Amino acid sequence: MKTKNFCILGLILFFALVLAQVAAAVDFDEDISDEDKDAFDEILEPVMKIYNLVKYAATILAVVVLLFAGVSYMISGSNPGKRENAKNMVAYVVIGLIVIWAAPLVVNFIVG
Repeated sequence: MKTKNFCILGLILFFALVLAQVAAAVDFDEDISDEDKDAFDEILEPVMKIYNLVKYAATILAVVVLLFAGVSYMISGSNPGKRENAKNMVAYVVIGLIVIWAAPLVVNFIVG
């Protein structure tokens, strides 16, 4: 068991070192041409469509889970375990929605 963990840790370290060298080799001061920007936008368009589909599907699923958590909270009676479970469910759904909806804003802030 220990050797397996060390092997996995070693692989992660190896790939981190390799990726650091690749990232260091990139020239970030080079201007991007309009043709490259158009090609990138063309590639990014289907990715954004898939992201939007996942985002809205997750939002609809979150509404259903929030309704379920609300009903669970209301019918829990005096059982503190069920109440705590419903509260945790709501918290996780809200955190998940914040992550899903804020991801493009964070990426634009970092890139832009």
